Amino acid sequence: MHILITGADGFIGRNLRLRVAEQAGWTVTPWTRHSVPESLRSAVDQADVVVHLAGVNRPKDVSEFQIGNVDFTVSLCEALAQAAAASNHRPRLILTSSTQADRGNPYGESKKAAEASMRSLAQAHGHALHVFRLPNVFGKWCRPHYNSAVATFCHQIARDLPIEVHDPSAVLQLIHVDDVIDRFLALVDGAAPQPDALGFETAGPVYNSTVGGVADTIRAFRRSRDTGVIGTVGHGLGRALYATYVSYLPVEVFDYPLVRHEDPRGVFVEMLMTQDSGQFSYFTAHPGVTRGGHYHHAKTEKFLVIQGKARFRFRHMLTGQAHEIHTTAESPRVVETVPGWTHDITNTGDGLMVVMLWANEIFDRTRPDTISAAL
Repeated sequence: MHILITGADGFIGRNLRLRVAEQAGWTVTPWTRHSVPESLRSAVDQADVVVHLAGVNRPKDVSEFQIGNVDFTVSLCEALAQAAAASNHRPRLILTSSTQADRGNPYGESKKAAEASMRSLAQAHGHALHVFRLPNVFGKWCRPHYNSAVATFCHQIARDLPIEVHDPSAVLQLIHVDDVIDRFLALVDGAAPQPDALGFETAGPVYNSTVGGVADTIRAFRRSRDTGVIGTVGHGLGRALYATYVSYLPVEVFDYPLVRHEDPRGVFVEMLMTQDSGQFSYFTAHPGVTRGGHYHHAKTEKFLVIQGKARFRFRHMLTGQAHEIHTTAESPRVVETVPGWTHDITNTGDGLMVVMLWANEIFDRTRPDTISAAL
């Protein structure tokens, strides 16, 4: 599969090129503003698919909309028409347009004209054409201070620099670049079109938010390193925004320190706290050291020995029933603490014991739910 990508050095283009490189047997011809115009026809001749991303959205003069969005599209269509006439070669076509196309501004009008050129070509020569009218696309490698509030916010906040929010209530329709590219690749691979009522190809999910809401979310990502508490970043808009924010971190802050609590028994370090799924920590114990000796009413924990050997002891607070578990790092087993059972853990090995710990709630010093009860 050979794919010609126009605008290949742009935001979506760079992400698409990387994804295509991951596909066995797929190759790319990148077309950029530095490409030689006379070679466009030969690039079209080699292509099984043309993904037309090239365009202008922040020109110094509005006349550049015509040159970058309309004139180049016309040139591309001419090359495609020549290839169809000369050798019956009709690559599949994917065009990115914009939701601005129906809003009557110069940028939108130029994108609408580009759509019309591609549709005329497809109707005249029988090309399969998929036109996407995309909202605000965001993700890694988008240029800040250019055409994306998300990119600018991420860049600034990751560097502890100020941001400007002129209208916090302004609505933002957002789509993550990976979701756009997933749909591109599906079409390249022969998936059925999914047009909307107006005939435009769809990708999603599309997220509805506000400028202020996005800014607040990204600020919270920055604060999470100081508080240790991370928000909901495993799905939906939170996942996509967090991945985008992290992609803007300068290399000098790829890492950050944690607080290390140490006493004669060993060390205890809290790694991460979540808003609704508890917290993750680890602790160590020297040979022969016992830690714990308490019970909980509602708190639960999961322990995993990742270095050394351990003995876990349990005693029911009402019946006195006792239970004992021995684990080693070589045979990984999760040991759960159960409400109403006092418990402790002893290093039974000759070296340092290291244990990962998950608790279902963030430790609250005002309500610790941890009551001493020796075994």
